[in-house]
Amino acid sequence: MGGLNARVKAMLSGAAVGIANGLFGGGGGMIAVPLLSGAMNFQEKAAHATAILIIAPVSFAGAIAYIISGYAALNVIIPAAVGMTAGGALGALLLNKLPLSAVKIIFVAVMFAAGIRMILP
Repeated sequence: MGGLNARVKAMLSGAAVGIANGLFGGGGGMIAVPLLSGAMNFQEKAAHATAILIIAPVSFAGAIAYIISGYAALNVIIPAAVGMTAGGALGALLLNKLPLSAVKIIFVAVMFAAGIRMILP
């Protein structure tokens, strides 16, 4: 990934992920993976792995903003962060072991379930 055009794509993609994560309180990874694999030509598994690394600082920044704004409480954030860290480590291990087709199916299923959950009361 070299050149000005690639850097502009990376910055715009990063901005889209950050805006989605900040606006919705999460979900940046759902946008990061398609942007990395489509617009930035990453291999699928590399896109998933890179999305994890991108989301960590974005989520941390969002959490700080939500705490400062009074929308979130540390008694919820800290246990959730511990669980998410453990889950992220497990997911990273599974990413290395699962075939790409399984990763794609799981990703689409999670995106679909999240979308359905968002529209239902």
